[in-house]
Amino acid sequence: MEQIKGHIVDVRNRRIFGGEIVIEDGIISKINECEVGEDAPYVMPGFIDAHVHIESTLMTPRNFARMAVRRGTIAVVTDPHEIANVMGREGIEYMLNSAAGTRFKFSFGVPSCVPCTDFETAGARITSDDVREMVVRDEFYGLAEMMNFPGILFGIDEVVNKVKYTLEAGKVVDGHAPGVAGDDAKRYIAAGITTDHEMFDIAQARERLKMGMKIQIREGSAACNLNDLMPLLVEDRWMGMLMFCTDDKYPDELAAGYIDEMAARCIAKGMPLWNVLTAATVAPVGHYGMKVGLLAEGDRADFIMVRDLNGFEVLATYIDGYCVFDGKSDDVVIDCADEEIINNFNAKALCADDLAAQSDHREVKVIEAQEGQLYTYAGRGVPAVENDVLKIVVYNRYKAAKPAIGYVRGFGLKRGALASTIAHDSHNIIAVGCSDREIVMAINRLVATKGGFCVTDGDRVEDIALPIAGLMSPLHGEELGRRHNELKAMAASIGCRFKAPFMTLAFMALPVIPELKLIDTGLFDGLKFGFTEV
Repeated sequence: MEQIKGHIVDVRNRRIFGGEIVIEDGIISKINECEVGEDAPYVMPGFIDAHVHIESTLMTPRNFARMAVRRGTIAVVTDPHEIANVMGREGIEYMLNSAAGTRFKFSFGVPSCVPCTDFETAGARITSDDVREMVVRDEFYGLAEMMNFPGILFGIDEVVNKVKYTLEAGKVVDGHAPGVAGDDAKRYIAAGITTDHEMFDIAQARERLKMGMKIQIREGSAACNLNDLMPLLVEDRWMGMLMFCTDDKYPDELAAGYIDEMAARCIAKGMPLWNVLTAATVAPVGHYGMKVGLLAEGDRADFIMVRDLNGFEVLATYIDGYCVFDGKSDDVVIDCADEEIINNFNAKALCADDLAAQSDHREVKVIEAQEGQLYTYAGRGVPAVENDVLKIVVYNRYKAAKPAIGYVRGFGLKRGALASTIAHDSHNIIAVGCSDREIVMAINRLVATKGGFCVTDGDRVEDIALPIAGLMSPLHGEELGRRHNELKAMAASIGCRFKAPFMTLAFMALPVIPELKLIDTGLFDGLKFGFTEV
């Protein structure tokens, strides 16, 4: 038996009181009200990320958990579709097995869109029959983000059946439908889809909320929507319908702040405390039926102790009554077993001639990339470094194929190139650069390492190897974060304007977010949902 004293933060009943929590066998057996000193810690439910792809943190589930508990996050709702696009069901089982070695609370969804479209080449396919077999398992909360909104709206059987089988299993379906509004949004929601994390416009978010859809407010490494959507937290009528999430976030940024940082920013901007804490803790537990305690008698003893309710500095993190983090950066009680290396990588080295294109010296369609957003616009321009119209390449990593070539504006490179094997969602090799030679240098380093990030500058080539499916490293988050920061600094030194260059680059290949993207089979118009000429 253990007793914990402090200011008890009862989010569900919106009250704070001095109290003592009694823990027996991982359960809160009693909460006694009593006097505590003003400087006593605040004891509150742990933070929850309502939608994250763990693979996008570059870490395995075990190493992710080690970093998350330091920031007071005790549970996540996660979609393993990154590794599923590379390795299929084998990849999903890999994530489940890694997560099983921790006390951290993972709620996995069955990936709904592998591949996310039939226009590109992925490493695997998850069919509706696969969904029917997996979604009934206790390890899965339901169906993860249904990105193929055209498939829902047009009633394509293979897409609709994935939702149908999930609903028949009594589980929830997450959504992903940027730009879908009006009657189309109503039809999408009526199909049984309950959430969306792709809202960046507050008017559209309010429209979805009025239709009964829950909104996951996202603040990731590339897509940062908290400032735009934060005013929703003022409106009490939406409580329980708003949650916080990151979607995709790198380890160096996780080390600096996670859901705790989102909550602190909201409080600093004057958002109501209880509405902020509801979105950060209670709402996802209720929506997903998570087996996570919320600081009530009879609940699992899952909670955090923080210095105050402004900055949320974490003093301790408890999961199932066990202190997994005691406030010291080097003391995290999460199992750290060796990780198996699995991969699916068959690309061969290129030469500069492979990237030669007739369009290199005439006006072309240009992907207009922007800071903090995944949505791109379609522009025009003449390829040239001085115009910031740079060549972008997507190269099939699964089978022999010619690289697809397009053009992008926004990266701002003055020399060199960037390349990555994280290219949502099929995770082919993607690269952008100032010359064919430099792009090829970057791509060929990743071919040699079978996955990772790379920056070239003249003859200098630096990289981070991601040997697990070309997505993750077995390294701890602190080391990964340090190396990622070094690579970002190198990218900035050659002119890159984006604060998360590799995350931004990765989304230049995601065709389900309009307007213009490049996939391994060509330039794709996400509004017309079909190919277009360069």
